[in-house]
Amino acid sequence: MVKAVFIDYTGTTVQEGGDELQEIIMRICRNSNIHDPKEAVGRWWELMKQYEESSYKEAYLTEDEIVEKVLSDLCRRDGLKENLDELHELFRGFWVNAPLFDDAERFYNRCEVPVYVITNNGVPYVEESMKKKGLSPAGIISADMVRAYKPHREVFEKALQISGCRAKETVHIGDSYDSDVLGAQAAGIRPILVDRTGKQQHNDILTVQSLTDIQL
Repeated sequence: MVKAVFIDYTGTTVQEGGDELQEIIMRICRNSNIHDPKEAVGRWWELMKQYEESSYKEAYLTEDEIVEKVLSDLCRRDGLKENLDELHELFRGFWVNAPLFDDAERFYNRCEVPVYVITNNGVPYVEESMKKKGLSPAGIISADMVRAYKPHREVFEKALQISGCRAKETVHIGDSYDSDVLGAQAAGIRPILVDRTGKQQHNDILTVQSLTDIQL
């Protein structure tokens, strides 16, 4: 019996988009050696992922600290000439204001068991985002709490501790096989992969195209 649901934030609950992110990409393309928006997005997430993968325990960096390093890398490697404080503030706005997926509000409001958000973002940003969107998760578990990013099992084990549930009493919903599925499995939690594009091929786990397709 499922007693709690864990769910990812960016890419599952909220979209990787919004006005702030569009402005960031526009300014990078306008004021650096990168002029293709797709290339700019790819470079940004590549650097973010590299820093997240190397950030663990004593070497842990918060998302804010990682953003500072990525911006510095873009200046050094790609000739970015910008107001870095303004770009960083736009990222904070993105974390808070990224639009909900159409199915997210329905899922959160209809779910009959407590829903906990597991996120690499800082709790204050996700709390503000949820409040602005009228959603009330039972809790928010951040990588900052354990000084490790997904897919490290510590993040998921912290969610079990906070929810008071055993792994077999929970499911985790996310859009990333590497971060969400593998991380949940490492903690003994049953994963559900959200693939809204229908392009991922993973026959070993339950995959849905909409949060509203999930039956607990």
